[in-house]
Amino acid sequence: MFTIDMERFMLELNDGTYEHVGASNKTATAKLYDVTEAAVREFGDERVKLSCRDDSGNEIEVALDPPEAREIAREIERFEDESAAFE
Repeated sequence: MFTIDMERFMLELNDGTYEHVGASNKTATAKLYDVTEAAVREFGDERVKLSCRDDSGNEIEVALDPPEAREIAREIERFEDESAAFE
């Protein structure tokens, strides 16, 4: 399941082309549930890309700087030791 919540986001469809016409202070939240594939790879020379996909073909990619990628790796290791989710 993929959900997206966009605030203050407006698109205009004109002759088959989408154009953002809303204010520049827009925000969005995307969530992907029931992930069946997850991968991590280098992204350029300075980032790591995390990619997650579900059975329906929905996909989210996140590019992380090394400090954020390291923090996520540490948190996953901590959860493996402490969380029932990994039992």
